[in-house]
Amino acid sequence: MVFISKERYFNPDEINAMVIGIASEFSTHDSGSHQHDMAQLLFAPMGCMTISSVNQQSILPPTMAAWIPPHFAHRVIMRNVVAYRSIYFNPSLLPDDSFEFTILNVNGLLKELIERMSFWPWDMPIDLQQNTLNLFWEEFHSAPKQNLTLFVPQDARIKPHVELWNQGKSLPSFLKEFAKEVGASEKTITRIFLKETGMTYQDWRQQWRLQKSIEWLAGGKNVRETAFDLEFSSDSAFIEFFKKYQRKTPHKYFNK
Repeated sequence: MVFISKERYFNPDEINAMVIGIASEFSTHDSGSHQHDMAQLLFAPMGCMTISSVNQQSILPPTMAAWIPPHFAHRVIMRNVVAYRSIYFNPSLLPDDSFEFTILNVNGLLKELIERMSFWPWDMPIDLQQNTLNLFWEEFHSAPKQNLTLFVPQDARIKPHVELWNQGKSLPSFLKEFAKEVGASEKTITRIFLKETGMTYQDWRQQWRLQKSIEWLAGGKNVRETAFDLEFSSDSAFIEFFKKYQRKTPHKYFNK
């Protein structure tokens, strides 16, 4: 294991090891778009990360981990203090069904396994790792999968607006107002979103607000600040919105 600073160059593909664990702590960080030959498990016991690829973005709160398969182009953005754990796996170790990008729930045992493997010496013989690896794969496959991935429209009229929303410079407006901003009809906006995301604009907007609320709450904002900044009519309206999608209040969600 190596504790990596964000200024330090690191490329797991240049290290001769079957399993590579690293730990770090960032205040803000943007990895830029990249990919690697090894598979990666990404987890933050504190803070929140956004993972994006060509046409999708996922939120990663402390309750979840991201499985990033080999050669999957992605970008990781951290906008607050994040305790970072990352484990890289040689493709020869991977089960046949582990070659898709996945967000999965992290229970107490899986969290402890990730922590242990993140601090392994890189030169530890694979036979000494095998028992822990077997238990890791057992927990990995039984972990519930989470749907916190949002497809992003690539239409040239809409994509710049999404980028501004993700940068925190504005919020997605209601369909009628957004159609005016884009200079297209409501019908056209709806057609584009259905084609490129599988959702109506209104449903997509709600999922975007959910992702942003999780990011802000994990970053330290309280419910009142989050509700206000996302333009909910009241704290209780935001809590009901959160419960509708996550089946828990924000408090229970982050303290489960």
